[in-house]
Amino acid sequence: MAAMAPAEVPSYFLCPISLQLMRDPVTLPTGISYDRAAISRWLAAPSPAPARTCPVTREPLAPELQLTPNHTLRRLIVSWIASLSPGKHADVDDEVAAALRPVHREELTSLLSDAGKAHAQVGALKKLGELVAECEDRRAMLESQDGVFDVLSRVLTGASACSTAREEAVGVLASLRIPQQELVRVVSRHGNLVESLTAVLRSPNPRSRAHAVRLVRSLADVAVPAWMIGLDQDLLAEVVRVVRGRDMPARATKAALHALSALCPYGRNRVKIVGAGAVAALVELLLDEPERRVCELALAVLDRLCTCAEGRAELVEMAQAGVVGKLCLAMRSELCGVKTKEKAHEVLKLHSRVWRSSPCLSPKFLALYPS
Repeated sequence: MAAMAPAEVPSYFLCPISLQLMRDPVTLPTGISYDRAAISRWLAAPSPAPARTCPVTREPLAPELQLTPNHTLRRLIVSWIASLSPGKHADVDDEVAAALRPVHREELTSLLSDAGKAHAQVGALKKLGELVAECEDRRAMLESQDGVFDVLSRVLTGASACSTAREEAVGVLASLRIPQQELVRVVSRHGNLVESLTAVLRSPNPRSRAHAVRLVRSLADVAVPAWMIGLDQDLLAEVVRVVRGRDMPARATKAALHALSALCPYGRNRVKIVGAGAVAALVELLLDEPERRVCELALAVLDRLCTCAEGRAELVEMAQAGVVGKLCLAMRSELCGVKTKEKAHEVLKLHSRVWRSSPCLSPKFLALYPS
């Protein structure tokens, strides 16, 4: 009896970039669907922001692009895989098939329960991290689980948890969309949250540090006064270290800049951030970073730090590093947006008396200096 022919994978189940079966299909505003991992790599590739385009249609894409989960396409792929008989196989990677398999709420409940048990904690947290990373549907299901944020927060701040468990818990928390009221509860229930996040930010693992700074940004964005006022300088120093770290992904750098910007208005945080070396880190970033959005965020933080005397004094000292010329060119560059130019103009005007007569300022930039 002849063997059954292998099933051919429908072309619309394949990612146009990787040409592999999609595990988490998402749709761009152009109407084209891609696998989330593949299109995320495409969008993260270093290139001028205006050059970002849809790989298929070549239409330009907005800088702050939202990827829309294509739930219908994913269900069709899952149904197609389930329909394959034992004798009729397709060229489907086992890992992809596992990622696409349905996950039941009971399984997530069991994993959350294991996350609270010392002997099974790390394994359960790693599995949860894998599940939410693979699919938007699974992430939404986990977010809707009762007590999920409290369980993960207890692991992060618990005295008995090992460093690996804390890092895995931060990774899961950072990948979830945590409602504002839940973030407030986490802050109020866990008094050692700052110390726990600082410990993870000191991890030698760049991925764990990236997750931790994204969680710090989430806390800063909701502006929880009890948490924001009087933050420990050790935490602020670690956030600045993320800005300075060249081994960190761009997403983590942006999260760190967002967090610093949100933390600046509270108490003596500005002075502490300056004391942690933020001004030098921001200037170095401006001199080396080609991405426009990162430069805009760096200038916004620099502008806020300059509202305190310590920040202004530190920035004046940094003139010799070439920041004045960088700011002058930013105001004239076609690659810089309106907000970037406005921030550059504000910083230059703020220091005009000192920098205009500074020997550090090259004569060729005097004509560009705002009057």
